[in-house]
Amino acid sequence: MATVLSVSGSPSATSRTARLLRHLDARLAAQGHDVVPLDVRTLPADALLGADFGHPAIVEATALFDRADGVVIGTPVYKAAYSGLLKSLLDLLPQYALAGKTVLPLATGGTTAHVLAIDYALRPVLSSMGAAHIVQGWFTLDKDLTVGGDGALTVAPSAAEGLAQVVDRFSDALDTRTALLAATG
Repeated sequence: MATVLSVSGSPSATSRTARLLRHLDARLAAQGHDVVPLDVRTLPADALLGADFGHPAIVEATALFDRADGVVIGTPVYKAAYSGLLKSLLDLLPQYALAGKTVLPLATGGTTAHVLAIDYALRPVLSSMGAAHIVQGWFTLDKDLTVGGDGALTVAPSAAEGLAQVVDRFSDALDTRTALLAATG
């Protein structure tokens, strides 16, 4: 199966976005994919803000993108766009870091007024980075994500169904691409 890099662009240690990604990672792993999580907030701020391309953590993050067959990009929406933290990482990656990759963009936010942030803010950047296929993204309202006292995430049924569908389409696209590449050598 495919290797999936699951990237959280949230700056918060208690992020619903990151919890949602880890929740979806489990679904992808159950479908046979090797999932590698990357929380951008764990990368050194001085390397991100100082554009230190040679910093070991940035070099390793770049290598994770290079090794992945598919990438899930999750971000909270701030001021109608993806997070500045995610932008800092994307700016440090090679121009075509997503070349040949299947990409699933996901976003979380407090209001449906931000639902178009995926298509108008995030998708163009992912496309400019050479993504081979950007599957339909998904926006989840914060109110549909509940974190229990044990840290477990519960997704409201109305959101869970849509998320499951986009994750399954992403998985199918990865499987198809992997099979095509294997057949053509």
